[in-house]
Amino acid sequence: MSKFWSQRTLELDPYTPGEQPKDNQYIKLNTNENPYPPSQKVQQAIIDASNDQLRLYSDPNSTDLKQSIADYYHVDTKQVFVGNGSDEVLAHAFVALLKQDDPLLFPDISYSFYPVYCQLFGIQSQKIPLDKDFSIQISNYAIKNGGIIFPNPNAPTGKALGLNSIEKMLDHNKDSVVVIDEAYVDFGAESAIALVDQYPNLLVIQTLSKSRSLAGLRVGFAVGHADLIEGLERVKNSFNSYPLATNAIAGAVASMQDTEAFEENCQKIINTREYTQIALKKLGFQTLDSRANFIFAKPPQGYSAESLYLNLKKKNILVRYFKIARINQFLRITIGTDQEMDHLIEALGELLNKTISS
Repeated sequence: MSKFWSQRTLELDPYTPGEQPKDNQYIKLNTNENPYPPSQKVQQAIIDASNDQLRLYSDPNSTDLKQSIADYYHVDTKQVFVGNGSDEVLAHAFVALLKQDDPLLFPDISYSFYPVYCQLFGIQSQKIPLDKDFSIQISNYAIKNGGIIFPNPNAPTGKALGLNSIEKMLDHNKDSVVVIDEAYVDFGAESAIALVDQYPNLLVIQTLSKSRSLAGLRVGFAVGHADLIEGLERVKNSFNSYPLATNAIAGAVASMQDTEAFEENCQKIINTREYTQIALKKLGFQTLDSRANFIFAKPPQGYSAESLYLNLKKKNILVRYFKIARINQFLRITIGTDQEMDHLIEALGELLNKTISS
């Protein structure tokens, strides 16, 4: 603790990311990274952009990237905002749109950065409990609020809402901004970007970290009504007017354009997720219906999730464990390669003294 800290800093309870070991001895199934590399086209674009032009500032408007996102989703570039990872885009949304007199609503089990941002920016908030089956109940959000935010699919549960449910929420909250965090949408859910032209209060935020294998590049974006985007731009240009590096813009543009490699990687992860869920159920796990690149799984009765997490770590396999009420008997397991998931199932079988028949 420093005597020079501000009172706000002193009161912060920062976000805790998943373990990031410096060596390569672990099978990392704890941070929802993509197990497959970005396409050769993306890698070449980054290399080509890493030239003597790096001595110059990058395009502050990321014009080419906005255009590629607009082309992909069939929207206008005025409806697109880009930032240094979706967490930065989220931060700008909290300041520009969600800091209101009434409380911000979000699920009680959700992305743990939301309460951190509320604390950092001095935003009132109210957590809305998920149902017993960990579903978001739309009717619970039909109360006075200064905004709504939730991931779809939700994290860490992996459950997703359909567009019909999202439209009901938007209709019930026409005077509030509804932010949908779609970090995992490409693994089996429906993007609400299809609704932005109908609802001026809708902002959709995505990242290139998960489905496009670019976590290390730090690129995120938002799509919504031009008025919402202008608010984000005002905050961005009051904080960091050059958020994306030249080579990050180039790699992101190539990724948005290389749809074949993107769709192939997503499908591989979906296929692996499905067979992994079957294998986990054969071991006695209960799993939620995931539409993300991870599985939220509860061990068989008599086995502790925390103990399994620790024992898997001894076997050089990292999964995510949350010591939080309601979910402290679950493990969040990122989908890796087929080989990595086979190692996981084998290790769990040894810890549970079970074998899976083919």
